[in-house]
Order: sequence, then C-alpha cells, then structure tokens
Amino acid sequence: MATETGKRAGVIGLGAMGLGMASSLACAGFEVAGYDPSPAAQTRARDVHIALKPSPEHIFAAAEVIVLSLPTAKHVEGVIAAARDAGLLGAEAGSKVIIDTSTSEAEMSRKLSAALTEQGHGFLDAPVSGGPAGAASGQLSVMLGGDETWVAAAMPALEAMAANIFHIGPSGAGNVAKLVNNMLVASHMVTTLEALRLAEAAGVGAEDALRVINSATGRSAISEIHFPNWVLPRSFDSGFSTGLMRKDVRLARELAQRVGCALPVADLVANLWAEESSGLEDADDFMHMGDPAVDRLSQKETK
Repeated sequence: MATETGKRAGVIGLGAMGLGMASSLACAGFEVAGYDPSPAAQTRARDVHIALKPSPEHIFAAAEVIVLSLPTAKHVEGVIAAARDAGLLGAEAGSKVIIDTSTSEAEMSRKLSAALTEQGHGFLDAPVSGGPAGAASGQLSVMLGGDETWVAAAMPALEAMAANIFHIGPSGAGNVAKLVNNMLVASHMVTTLEALRLAEAAGVGAEDALRVINSATGRSAISEIHFPNWVLPRSFDSGFSTGLMRKDVRLARELAQRVGCALPVADLVANLWAEESSGLEDADDFMHMGDPAVDRLSQKETK
C-alpha cells in the first residue's frame, strides 16, 4: 500500500531499543523497514512483522526517515559513509532525515550534520532515555540537537517514538545532554548503593529506606525505578549493559577534558565502574552494580 511522503521509515539496529522504536513507528502508520546483522535480532523483528532489508544501504534507498540505534559514533559514521559511497545520499536521492538515537559524540554529530547538509539531507543527534519498555510503547524521552528545519521534518517520526521531545540546541547538543544524564545515572547507582548499605548496617532494611528516600529529596530514577524493579528482586535485566555505561562515562569524561571542566566525582565513579574494581564484565546488565550481595565499594576501598 502506498504511503504519503515522509512516512517511509527505516531503522538500522534492531536491538532492545531499535526494535521497540521500529514497532512504535509501525503502530503510528509508518511503512517500516529494518536492518540488523544479528540473526536473533532478525528473528525478533520478523515476530513483530518488521520488514527486513539485507543491508543498511537498502534502508537508505527505501526510506525517507532513517533511525539509527547503534553502539558507537564509529558505527554511525560507517553506516553513513557506506550509504554515501553507494550513491544514496546525492541530491537525486531526495531529502532524507537521519535520526541518530545512539549515545554518540557531539563532535562526530557536528561533522556528519555539516556534510549531510551540503548534500540536502538532515542529521539530528537524538539520544533517548526510557529503556526498552519506553521504546516499545512510544514513551521515550528524546534529547535533540540539530537545525530547526530538520527537527520539524522529523517530528512525525519523533512523536511516534517519544512522549517527551526536547530540542536542546544545534548539532551536538543532544549528545551533550545525554552524556550528562548518563554520568548522573552512573553516579546515582553508586550513591544509592552506598545509602542502602549504610541503612542496612544501621538496622534499617533496604526496602524501608527506599520508601523514605523515594518520598523525600534523595530520590532519583535509580532509587524509584531501578532498585525496586531490577536490583532488590535480583532480576538484573534492565536491558542496558555495564559496557555501555562504561562507554558513556568515558565519553562524558573525554568531553570534560576537551572543554576544561574538572569532574572529580565522575572520575571516582569511573574508577568504581571499572572491571578491575567492580568485577563486572561489559556484557553484564548494569543493574549488577547495585547488587546488595556483593560489596563492590569496599572492594575498591581495599585495593
């Protein structure tokens, strides 16, 4: 069935977040195609009736709105370079808007945005928050960097995927906001664990302490959502890995170095999250950092 202009969308990267965003776009009436090299991801996409393409280049050829959900800035750059080399980003291709939902790097986003603008295409850095559940329900929060013209062009797709859309500023601004957010998440995991350790050592159970914290000024998303849902029940299946959290903290510290901003607490938090200190592998869900059965903070203190 033919769709109206701007309603052909492609999603490259069909992991926990990308697949949810593809499903939300489909529910909003977009004609959606997806690509992921993982056979398991392909199977999950077929299960929810997302049409698969054999390569990222096929996505660029078929779609007017391309959503990227990829691990790193280098992956984003590589996918766009391949599409350009295949002749899919020339003026004859018609205007496309690329929505990069990856937690990427501001400098890379600015570079890609400038290059694509010259070819008549839009690029938005649009990192997201809300987890796999938010992606699947179209309830994400999106932090946008980019030109207002391309934000307007992308808005129907963004509204299909997100409940909260914040246009922070020019290209790269969304990346900065996401790194600041995730730096806080990494810190809140450590400080919430410390608070609950102290409460239990002094005779107050973690659940009781959380009831107070979450009705008072010490609360955070970590204490309100993550500890009750994934840490204390010991399910540890939030869908976000320790390796990704380490990457985001590293990117935040690198950004701080470039702009000359001292982050002594973030430096300490990064050391606590390191594999040699925490004992966590990159593949572990990041909720394991709050495991009350493992005294990771004292392990660090005694090294």
